[in-house]
Amino acid sequence: MAFAAPETPSRVHRIPQSKYIDAVRWLSPVSALDRFAAVAYYDTDTNSPSIEIICVDPNPQGSSPTLTPQSSWTPPSRISSLKTAHSTHQPILAAATFSGSIHILAPDLINGGTVESEATVSELGFHSGPVSAVDLREGGTECVSVGEDGRVNLVSFVGDSSNLNYRRIFDANGLVGYTAVKWASPSEFATGGYGFGLQWWDQRRPGGPVSQFKGNWCQGKTSGIVHSIDIHPSRKHTCLAGGSSGTVFAWDLRAQQQPIVLSGAGTGEAPISLLSESEVWEVQYDCYTRSSNIGNITSTRILPIMICSEDGILAVIEQGEEPLELLAEPCAINSFDIDQQNPSDVICSLEWESIAILTRS
Repeated sequence: MAFAAPETPSRVHRIPQSKYIDAVRWLSPVSALDRFAAVAYYDTDTNSPSIEIICVDPNPQGSSPTLTPQSSWTPPSRISSLKTAHSTHQPILAAATFSGSIHILAPDLINGGTVESEATVSELGFHSGPVSAVDLREGGTECVSVGEDGRVNLVSFVGDSSNLNYRRIFDANGLVGYTAVKWASPSEFATGGYGFGLQWWDQRRPGGPVSQFKGNWCQGKTSGIVHSIDIHPSRKHTCLAGGSSGTVFAWDLRAQQQPIVLSGAGTGEAPISLLSESEVWEVQYDCYTRSSNIGNITSTRILPIMICSEDGILAVIEQGEEPLELLAEPCAINSFDIDQQNPSDVICSLEWESIAILTRS
């Protein structure tokens, strides 16, 4: 499909690594001079996973930023999901594993990035199999986890993060699997799964999801999977999702069963542009890109979003506009993160064992 060209080219630096990269996340800065990121690595030669805290030096005098490892932590198995909370006095990471455990990490960025405290939920019955996704609530006191086993768990930690407890929100007993999750408010969150289905949960109304969006709109592509969800803090009634077959869509809770399709499988009413032909691994609202139709932004219009895909595309999508291509790699872009403090900067993990740092002008 046709892509719009950015008015000013972005600066892109690809930094080779010695291990496979499963996920990357910016960390909230503790000073104006230092920038840190968390990277989930997997060494395919030794089958050993790790999470490393790296210092990112923009290196304005040099040709490429430098990444300096600060500390490393070894999980019991490969990382399946990595999230961070930004509105905390100290960065907090939630790491989920393929062995079914969750780990809360608190890197001490003032003292060399060492992992100051670490707490784990790994007991039998927490999840049966891998944890598909985890998300930290802003403020860093709770995280929610989901799995293909149909379990939805809430992990709480108040004060000392080494003191964790969890409770089961829901158990579908394997009849339904969940693959993505995102907080919407202190009491509400959204999940996604197979068949492009989405669910809305409210802890004030226990027993199951309070609203569901069924994926029977996608022209028979009910085998599609939701890989990523995002919810804008000012648009909590709209759930953004990305998944199989290049599909990106939004679910407005005020129009329960009518999706807003941005790319991929359409409703049959009109052809929908195909941004990517493969899996869309991650979606995030892009607070850096200004809407081209800023004079007509209503509560029903989808704000600009960024996506990455299995076929190497990093792009910005805006409803009703041509997508803006930022990267076109010869390999998959497995994950990315927009810096909340400097949203012009994006960090990406590439399939071919590299980290890409993109700075938009």
